[in-house]
Amino acid sequence: MQYSENILGTIGGTPLVKLNKVVAGISALVLAKVETFNPGNSVKDRMAVKMIADAEANGSLKPGGTIIEGTSGNTGMGLALVAIIKGYKLICVISDKQSKEKMDILRAVGAKVIVCPTDVEPTDPRSYYSVSKRLSEETPNSWYVNQYDNLSNSLAHYEQTGPEIWKQTDGKITHFVSGVGTGGTISGVGKYLKEQNPNIKIWGIDTYGSVFKKFHETGIFDENEIYSYITEGIGEDILPKNVDFSIIDGFTKVTDKDAAVYTRKIALEEGIFVGNSAGAAIKGLLQLKEHFKPEDVVVVLFHDSGSRYVGKMYNDEWMRERGFLDEKITKAEDIIKDSLARPLIIVRTEELVSHAIERMRKHNISQIPVIDINGFVGSVDETDLFRSYVNDKNSVDKPIREIMGKPYPIVKLGTTIEEVSKLFTKESEAVLVDLENGNHQIITKSDIIGSIK
Repeated sequence: MQYSENILGTIGGTPLVKLNKVVAGISALVLAKVETFNPGNSVKDRMAVKMIADAEANGSLKPGGTIIEGTSGNTGMGLALVAIIKGYKLICVISDKQSKEKMDILRAVGAKVIVCPTDVEPTDPRSYYSVSKRLSEETPNSWYVNQYDNLSNSLAHYEQTGPEIWKQTDGKITHFVSGVGTGGTISGVGKYLKEQNPNIKIWGIDTYGSVFKKFHETGIFDENEIYSYITEGIGEDILPKNVDFSIIDGFTKVTDKDAAVYTRKIALEEGIFVGNSAGAAIKGLLQLKEHFKPEDVVVVLFHDSGSRYVGKMYNDEWMRERGFLDEKITKAEDIIKDSLARPLIIVRTEELVSHAIERMRKHNISQIPVIDINGFVGSVDETDLFRSYVNDKNSVDKPIREIMGKPYPIVKLGTTIEEVSKLFTKESEAVLVDLENGNHQIITKSDIIGSIK
């Protein structure tokens, strides 16, 4: 009989799969190392086992202890599997940009999940770095994993993932491409591969809002490059000790939109259901195609499963809200199609200015059409209200007709975006669309900007 003593025995030995359609235009052989075949569905299972084993060996983690870690979700899953088998408690501190699926999965395997804001400095006491460190100091018999600076992370890939890739390619690999987050995978795999053949090139995939690429090229840690981004699993606003820049030959940056679009392409064109960093890796690979020759063997790492992004990159509404779906926006009806079911917010001529202010605040809008019994007769926007208040502090008790501006222009559903755009002036901050059923919908400048791809 063939079986594993427990689930940890199934970690590793993930397959290499030839990519075809999604890498069209690249003459080299491109192979994906599909890490979703690990039991926790990500590459992080490997280093979770190693980090816990090393912590047990050096006495940092004691029987019955609590494991504490700041994670984007996948490391937490790997740690949870080991914690279940070995009888540890687990607290995962996660940022609020991570998918709901990741949080739900962690709770499902027994982890306590604490969610922290993304848009704060790493040193901010609310950041998931700071919170996880503080919890480790306050919790008795606990161990703070710190995957970013815990070198057992990269050692796991040096001892396991790198040798697997070398063996699976029969030593013919010429390039290794991987997203870079903690840096453990690319540094550990890269170190092993370069020891076998120093000519192998190691390419890191970075994202906009992260410091890796510029630091690698200039040695400058540029805080101006740090800003919030959507892509999960890669990029950082710190320099983890696991990132060995001397091993990495270069970086390329991928936009949030491209990472999301190519995540879906991999599923649709290759039948491989993988996560966000895989999309970034494939787009980055295509950006690097001039570095690959027909005889090359390129291995790209697919980090985790698409099941953790069902509510995000694999959700049309989520993609559409961010302008990530490549839909043609050419007419007025294209812009308002998602708001057809919502009633148009209006204000009547005899209502008070205070009513318009309350309606704007409630619905988070800046422009309101004004009507009377005959139809649209005027408009009110933030500028009108501000000017009125500056001139007369009691204007909030005046009827709308005393401060309203001209009515907004009305266009048909088939009016082109170019024609609609020309109607925006200082006097007209919005345009109304006739829905041809007695109803209307509004288009603002923000809607026009949001339609730009």
